[in-house]
Amino acid sequence: MHACFTCVIGRAGAARHIPGMSDSMLVFDRPSVRARRDRAAAGFSGFSFLKREVAARLADRLDGINRRFPLALDLGSHHGELAAELAGRNGIERVIAADLSPGMAAAARAAGHPALALDEEALPFAAGSLDLVASCLSLHWVNDLPGTFLQIRQALKPDGLFLAAMLGGTTLVELREVMAQAEIDVEGGLSPRLSPFADVRDAGGLLQRAGFALPVVDSDWLEVTYDNALALMRDLRGMGETNAHLERRKGFTKRATLLRAAELYQERFAGPDGRIPATFQVLYLTGWVPDAATQQKPLKPGSAAARLAEALGGVEVSTGVKPN
Repeated sequence: MHACFTCVIGRAGAARHIPGMSDSMLVFDRPSVRARRDRAAAGFSGFSFLKREVAARLADRLDGINRRFPLALDLGSHHGELAAELAGRNGIERVIAADLSPGMAAAARAAGHPALALDEEALPFAAGSLDLVASCLSLHWVNDLPGTFLQIRQALKPDGLFLAAMLGGTTLVELREVMAQAEIDVEGGLSPRLSPFADVRDAGGLLQRAGFALPVVDSDWLEVTYDNALALMRDLRGMGETNAHLERRKGFTKRATLLRAAELYQERFAGPDGRIPATFQVLYLTGWVPDAATQQKPLKPGSAAARLAEALGGVEVSTGVKPN
């Protein structure tokens, strides 16, 4: 593998229709997502550097939370990288690994984690059965994110925590640009070749829509460098992250298109050392299941016990205008 981190700044076959899901929500070919993860499962440990890095960062977000989570779910587990990071933190006694791919779930089980294969869009857990649901770099392949978030909230206990990391909108912006241009140059047309990703505002709105309290979304960017674009494409295949857009062109990409994309990538983005960057934006999501008994609430307007001017050592000046 020829990738290395250089700096850290900071979704062939018909898709299954989910009851209640409109056709406009069907963006990804979920059977293809499953098949590609299954093919990648055996060798995934050789391509898991991004998963491991983000899993560690995600788990670190528990450090400032004074709360115990005895039963946790690693949703979209791959080989259980996040499950391993979660074990023993914050009173976590058991982590269940779960993945869309039976091959990935089997690998997580072989690594010592209780594991099962499931569809993130149809969770099998009883209401109020989990203390923590965490997900690392998997939810960007879900068609019905609002429905999945709602099911996660329902599976969590009151004051349970949802913690997730998912790829954001500027992920692989360089590859998107050169693949689009290469397809125009070689094939005379353009088709969806890379998946659409959510942005910070989208993710925050989805948490609120699902009924999570105290929702927080932030992001950072990881830049990975490669010898060339073909090495990047090999890594994406090894991760099981190749194109599964429903509207993609079926069949293999023409070799001439790939070579043209590699040429454009080198021309436009190579650094002084000849290596090319690949940008991954990671969105971090936090949401709590409402619990009136334990969660803090904002004060009502006008209920402050002290004036802001006094706290800042300033002078309060009236504008003469009262709010409606």
